[in-house]
Amino acid sequence: MLDAILITHEHSDHVSGLVALARRLGVPIFITRLTAPAIPWGEFTPRLDCFQAGTTFSVGDIEVDSFTIPHDAIDPVGFCFRAHGIKVGLVTDLGYVTDSIKFHLRGADLLVLESNHDLEMLKVGPYPWSVKQRVMGRRGHLSNDVVCDFIRADLDSSINTLVLGHLSEHNNHPEIVRNLANRALDGARRALFTRLVVAEPKRQTEVFIY
Repeated sequence: MLDAILITHEHSDHVSGLVALARRLGVPIFITRLTAPAIPWGEFTPRLDCFQAGTTFSVGDIEVDSFTIPHDAIDPVGFCFRAHGIKVGLVTDLGYVTDSIKFHLRGADLLVLESNHDLEMLKVGPYPWSVKQRVMGRRGHLSNDVVCDFIRADLDSSINTLVLGHLSEHNNHPEIVRNLANRALDGARRALFTRLVVAEPKRQTEVFIY
């Protein structure tokens, strides 16, 4: 049973089922004050718990840290969750990894990070050039190469499980992500200490138990 719904930003691939889910469950929706008006609520009156990006709040016994991320949305955020001595980071839909994001991810045990596209696949893929520029931009999405640079230079030694997700179905492939990330972990001498999981599109990811 879910106790709450947390929203990172208003883009349709993240909120298309929000109203139906919230209506069914009747649980509070944690969302930034700026993002809330951008959701097409229709006649539904949601139970909103609005927060300002950068603040910390609680859902039951879980403490949630929110932080701003660079994406072409109104007020996009990432989250870190802390409970019982375990910390989990969740960061998707961002054009690059800022120093602030690196700071917030310190001490995480598990990190879910976007590895959205292979740059060459994106360049020759089916998207219009304007969309390709958006995806590649500083407020777009992380490429496999940028993620690998992050792994080699900035992956915190506390992270024992790295989940790479939000893969583009048109401009990426799980095996490309897996191969490149494993090489980056080897280069960072983290392969023996950090388990890599690739969250594949339309496939349920395993349950992580700590």
